Amino acid sequence: MTTLLKIYFHKLNQLPFSKFLFILSLGFLIFSTTAFKSPSDIQDDVNNKYTSVGNISLTVTNYGTIGNGFVNFPNQPSCQYPKGSGIENLFIGGIWIGGVKNGITSVSTAAVDVSTANRTEGFEFTNADGSGILERSSLQNSPNFRPDAISHQDFVTEFFDTNLTAGGTVIVNHNPMGVKVLLETYCYDFNFANNWVILNYKIVNIGYRGNNSPIDSIYTGLWCDGVVRNTNITPPVGSSFYNKGADGYDSTLRMAYEYDYNGDPGFTDSYVGFKLLGINPKPLGENINSKTKFTIWQFRNTTDPLYFSPQVDNDPSSLGGKYQKMHGYLSVNPLDSINNPTVVPSRIDVLRHTPSNRSTLLSYGPYQKENGERFSLRYLQDTLNVVFSVVCAKKYSTDPTIWDSSYQRTNLNVSADWSQRAFDNGYKLPSPPDPPKVKAVVNSRNVTLYWAANSERSIDPISDIKDFEGYRIYRTNAGADLTLNQNLLDLMHIVGEFDSTNNNISNNTGFSFIKLPEAKYFDGDTTPYWYKFDFPNQLNGFQYVYSVTAFDKGDVSQNLESLESSILGNQKRIVVGTPANDNENAEIGVYPNPYYGSALWDGTGNKKELLRKIYFYNLPSDCQITIWTLAGDLVDQFDHIASEYNGNDIQWFNTFSDGTQKFAGGEHAWDMISKNDQAIASGLYFFTVKDNKSGNVKKGKFVIVK
Repeated sequence: MTTLLKIYFHKLNQLPFSKFLFILSLGFLIFSTTAFKSPSDIQDDVNNKYTSVGNISLTVTNYGTIGNGFVNFPNQPSCQYPKGSGIENLFIGGIWIGGVKNGITSVSTAAVDVSTANRTEGFEFTNADGSGILERSSLQNSPNFRPDAISHQDFVTEFFDTNLTAGGTVIVNHNPMGVKVLLETYCYDFNFANNWVILNYKIVNIGYRGNNSPIDSIYTGLWCDGVVRNTNITPPVGSSFYNKGADGYDSTLRMAYEYDYNGDPGFTDSYVGFKLLGINPKPLGENINSKTKFTIWQFRNTTDPLYFSPQVDNDPSSLGGKYQKMHGYLSVNPLDSINNPTVVPSRIDVLRHTPSNRSTLLSYGPYQKENGERFSLRYLQDTLNVVFSVVCAKKYSTDPTIWDSSYQRTNLNVSADWSQRAFDNGYKLPSPPDPPKVKAVVNSRNVTLYWAANSERSIDPISDIKDFEGYRIYRTNAGADLTLNQNLLDLMHIVGEFDSTNNNISNNTGFSFIKLPEAKYFDGDTTPYWYKFDFPNQLNGFQYVYSVTAFDKGDVSQNLESLESSILGNQKRIVVGTPANDNENAEIGVYPNPYYGSALWDGTGNKKELLRKIYFYNLPSDCQITIWTLAGDLVDQFDHIASEYNGNDIQWFNTFSDGTQKFAGGEHAWDMISKNDQAIASGLYFFTVKDNKSGNVKKGKFVIVK
């Protein structure tokens, strides 16, 4: 429950001062109760798991929520797309389940914007002691490979609504129905399917304290508080961060969506969509669209006459309850939309062009059997299934960011269609060849890629034949990473393409330029590497991203074009520089030297002084670096271990990298910030490098001019 409290603190600036004081007092209550909770109250909440394959990073928990409310910002994404861009798309969301049991209407919610002062209300799912999130992968080279995996990255977990407390704290106004939810999420690393996550919910009747009555008139929904903003430009703090999004609904695709209307123009240009893919049971011949409902309201607002936040589970007199929200209405007069569904879309255009802080609910119900009778969870272990997808996409075209046209939604709609095709095909997608296994060797001003021939043995799951055609080699340009709305796919450029000969596919170049006469092996690695591509004249101190992909011949009979393995999934992020040098006669130095105000690789932003860096080069593999002023005062001291160092000790790499970057081994970046967290002044500085293996000490100097 302390995690949920932190989530609310990110939106405190929207609340009246009296509510602010209430939350502070609740915080002390929660922290004090959790300090003395009994073992039966302990839940093993997991909130640090997020999708990491493909190009989307969505947090998934084992207590029913998606997104993380930015509680771990900037160290963990909530729903970031593209990866590493800082562009977030979701505050928090979760499953809703509504129904009638023993004549009492209840709605169990994983997350909701509570409109009362009870901040423990609305987060009503918990987990069993010792539970967690299972991660599995269908990729055979993944450490999480399992033959029962569905996608390239599955998360599997379960939670239930039968607890009245969480972490020793009472969940206010919670009326359990007695359901368990089995959640599986699926994420893919194909170039055409790397920007969406499928959420597969199986809802099981487990009863509640001996009350095993049927659950009838069932609705399910996905509630989401979307927010599309670039956190590299605007940190997620204060109410003004959340009120710049405009919303829409596509009834044909069963998809609610949001985009940044006027928050960070030019730095987001993105959509996030929440799409209903399917349900089970589905009555024979039923049009699923007819029972899919879209509802929207002002975040935690009880005074707006149309878009008001729900306050109770069931309030048929005012349509203000959660269960009524799940029925869906959106019109000038909510009562009209209940009596006359044809007016439901009448307010959509207003939402698309008036930004605000809103919550959306995409729901389905009531469930029916094939014979038209109402479906109910009548017996224990009865199950129903609902599947959603979270889809992110860049706006198509260069039209103004405040516009929302079907043309601009091209990428969003195409991606939503791929998620639907995955669902319709049992979560199977047409597959390119397996990505080649790649090894990068880094030297001063040079990077060499080696890769194996494993892609050539790939069998297409549809045609059941080996249809490998060739390889493509990619690289970013020097300095391409210095952007605050980074989309790595857009920065990758083809530098080479090689394919089979004697057919009418691609360029028929052959492989003689890259094929080695015999396989190359590396120490500790039994993989035979048959191909080599060399990148000379790289710039030391710059970060590049390299990738090798494999593509197939396509399949005319299936109307499939040539498919290519993932560019991002096979990336090698390299900081070019000198390898570790344990030679006592090697010269150790600093570059640039002198350092004038900024280097070409320095970043820009609100705190530019934190994005500066210089490099020490030709370092031993294990050493200690000490920096002194001309007067002999200690400025900073740090260790360098070549096998472990990746630059994450300075802000530059936390901003413009992703943690996977590899150094040559003999370089260490320093941000010119002292051990007392002060930016150093212009002047002459001395440094010593002590080789921890030999004890040898070398000296040098450098100049800073600001």
